Amino acid sequence: MSWLVTGGAGYIGAHVVRAFEAQGIGAVVLDDLSSGKTDFVPKATPFVHGSILDGAAIERAIEEHGVTGVVHLAGFKYAGVSVERPLHTYRQNVTGTTTLLAAMESKGVDRIVFSSSAAVYGTPDVDLVTEATPKRPESPYGESKLIGEWLLADQAKASSLRHTSLRYFNVVGSGTPEVYDVSPHNLFPLVFDALLAGRTPRINGGDYPTPDGTCVRDYIHVADLAEAHVVAARRLDAGDGLEPVYNLGSGDGVSVGEIMRAVADVTGIEFAPEVGPRRGGDPARIVASGELAARDLDWRMRHTLTEMVESAWRARRAASAS
Repeated sequence: MSWLVTGGAGYIGAHVVRAFEAQGIGAVVLDDLSSGKTDFVPKATPFVHGSILDGAAIERAIEEHGVTGVVHLAGFKYAGVSVERPLHTYRQNVTGTTTLLAAMESKGVDRIVFSSSAAVYGTPDVDLVTEATPKRPESPYGESKLIGEWLLADQAKASSLRHTSLRYFNVVGSGTPEVYDVSPHNLFPLVFDALLAGRTPRINGGDYPTPDGTCVRDYIHVADLAEAHVVAARRLDAGDGLEPVYNLGSGDGVSVGEIMRAVADVTGIEFAPEVGPRRGGDPARIVASGELAARDLDWRMRHTLTEMVESAWRARRAASAS
């Protein structure tokens, strides 16, 4: 028995692979390396250099490695860029998911954990997002993730597919120094890169109606996220009933200002971030409840903000030194 992890050479995917293997569950990585790194894949883990747009490659991977389930993380993940590249986003995220499901059906693989996104909610008008909060995505990326959830639900009605989707906001930290966030758009890499280059980090907006004037968001540790994927897979393997979607939320959130203070404390680099204008469409607060996931997936925030920053900074410095 093994699970195929699409996008398993990426920041999140590589942590999911390690979480599977720590539980004694075999993992196989499928990644086209458009944003992943082969160095992130454990040396003993089977690696297939291929795209989720290539159904034949997926079928070969399933056959050759005895795949019984899939964790689907591969896709184009940049919400802002997706507005400029909608066709590319839909091809990767919608056509790719369709191709993957077709290959799974062809080879009799009947369980999947889908890495969705809280981008499906857009700008909610509630303080605490639940799975029932209306879905109003505001980018092709968010729309493509919602369509991915629909595809799984419709395929399940027409076949024996068992599935669940995990929605989450901002993923940070590192569970191992060998794997770090390489995104050119995420907050932690942008802040660390600025500090390492001797520049002052910049944040967007300091006049929001929040306690310190900066946006409040869910920030979850990547190792906690990876563990939730493993629990979901194990429950699907056991034939347990799961909800179609779960929010992996903190329930309270932290502000960008709090993160900046934690970064200064952890790095020992004193700075006051430059405050630029607000970005269009950025709500003051988006925080999700994780109650359903806590009930069914043993979801909880196992790391403090300081631990998130410490682990991310350790991995980033290790990468700079290598």
